[in-house]
Amino acid sequence: MITNYAENNYLVLIGNIVSEKVFSHEIYGESFYLFNLEIPRLSENEDIIPITISERLIANFDLSVGRKVVIEGQFRSYNSYENERNRLVLTVFAKDISEYKEHEEEEEKEKVSNEVVLKGYICKKPIYRQTPFGREIADLLLAVNRAYNKSDYIPCIAWGRNARFCENMEIGTEVKIVGRIQSRNYDKKLDDGTIEQRVAYEVSVGSLEVLEEKDEQEENNQEEAI
Repeated sequence: MITNYAENNYLVLIGNIVSEKVFSHEIYGESFYLFNLEIPRLSENEDIIPITISERLIANFDLSVGRKVVIEGQFRSYNSYENERNRLVLTVFAKDISEYKEHEEEEEKEKVSNEVVLKGYICKKPIYRQTPFGREIADLLLAVNRAYNKSDYIPCIAWGRNARFCENMEIGTEVKIVGRIQSRNYDKKLDDGTIEQRVAYEVSVGSLEVLEEKDEQEENNQEEAI
């Protein structure tokens, strides 16, 4: 089976650069850098999203703080070993970067400034809960296939009827999720009792479709036709 990894994991972000680039790592002689992108929400808050980008994409590109850019790429994860513990680290891996054109502002307003499309498998039992105000929430962990037999593990959060729908979803269920990447500050209590402020990144689910059931239905229809 041929897998189109671009369809499994694709995103577009439009926002302002809010940090200087810093060196991240090097692979096969190619250097990668990190910077933060600020993307406004409709609630007038903003998400601060880390971007990983190759030196080859920015060789002749101005990454000045305050500049508005368009990022196309993938939402990826990797394990970081810190203090004898593995920690899941999430970042946007940029496949392309371009300047936001001010004269196209009216056209850009019609586009979503923060959208990610994921196709993957539920790899952990969803956790359903309700807030003190009665809002329904479900936490999902999605395994998304990547080239060279790798996978990205993407935390997602569903709301309302989607959360209720996910409550009894089985591990291994294949789904398609369309949503946005959000950042969330939280306090982490360390072993020595101190509190450390951290930032979590996750996909806020806008729409969710179960693909496995769709495939089974198509197979049943083909069998009936035969």
